[in-house]
Amino acid sequence: MAESDWDTVTVLRKKGPTAAQAKSKQAITSAQRRGDDVETTKKWAAGQNKQHLVTKNTAKLDRETEELHHQRVPLEVGKVIQQGRQAKGLTQKDLATKVNEKPQVIADYECGRAIPNNQVMGKIERAIGMKLRGRDIGLPLEPKSTGK
Repeated sequence: MAESDWDTVTVLRKKGPTAAQAKSKQAITSAQRRGDDVETTKKWAAGQNKQHLVTKNTAKLDRETEELHHQRVPLEVGKVIQQGRQAKGLTQKDLATKVNEKPQVIADYECGRAIPNNQVMGKIERAIGMKLRGRDIGLPLEPKSTGK
């Protein structure tokens, strides 16, 4: 029996608080009362559905000054779109369906509120058969010749 040590003392303790318990409001206030250091950090956009982040450029555009603003579609182009659409007997909704865009997009282009997008402009050009970009705005669109 010389091998067994009867003087060994086993101390049973409770486990410390779990992470969730340590973060609870009650645990934080009791730690503050004891005078312990409590570190709190605010997570940015925590628990929110923030898909579109605000960038520096967006903030600058919100303050839109004379030297920094997006170019809009000229009214001349809007009038050409309107005339070409009416010549083909299309409504804004019909044209929008034809170019696979929303009717509001066509309305914005006609009013000059839209920011020009070459892809959309190209689709509208082909749908109404008139040029909307370059020097020949309003002239009929020449069909592309396939030079074989």
